[in-house]
Amino acid sequence: MAFCLTILLSVGVFAQTDSDEYNKNEFFVGYSNQQVGNRDRRTFNGFEASYVRNVNRYFGVKGDFSAAYQNANTNFIVSGSSTTLATLNGDFKSSVYNFLGGIQVKDNASQARLKPFGHALVGAAYSRSKTKNVGCVSDCSDLTLATRDFSSSLTGFAGAFGGGLDVKINDRIDFRAIQVDYNPVYAGSRLNNNFRFGIGLVFK
Repeated sequence: MAFCLTILLSVGVFAQTDSDEYNKNEFFVGYSNQQVGNRDRRTFNGFEASYVRNVNRYFGVKGDFSAAYQNANTNFIVSGSSTTLATLNGDFKSSVYNFLGGIQVKDNASQARLKPFGHALVGAAYSRSKTKNVGCVSDCSDLTLATRDFSSSLTGFAGAFGGGLDVKINDRIDFRAIQVDYNPVYAGSRLNNNFRFGIGLVFK
């Protein structure tokens, strides 16, 4: 909130140096690496796309979408009888989607080769997990339903707070060398302190 307030208070100052030569529109598309979870952090791979409509040289309104996926085959333990723990194996397919909007700060008229930026985004995240080909590894005699496939999904509040560095290629294209975001996601009553890393191309 403090970051957002600082940016909003700065808009009036930035407007005094407004220029007709700044880039009005900005499109980004690239690879997204997402570190999902807390202590049991998992790596998801996918993509990110965003659009920024710059209202003056330094300030823009941003819409952002990202999707990332993880496929894994792994063992997991569930309760069997009162005295045993059953070990199962299954194919896990998980995905997480961020639907975000907010503000971006960047010098959109700069002719410099290196262009840092920052953004503050809020919205929602949708996550889904599917487990297929579930089979017994050990101690499963009393788990008559354990080997059925199952799925779950969850929608919650999300945000992305961070920034990165664009490198000028020419007047129409920049290379986004790095983007790093703190990406908190509320999964029910649980807060996942996710992180998101990106790289790709910016079209102006």
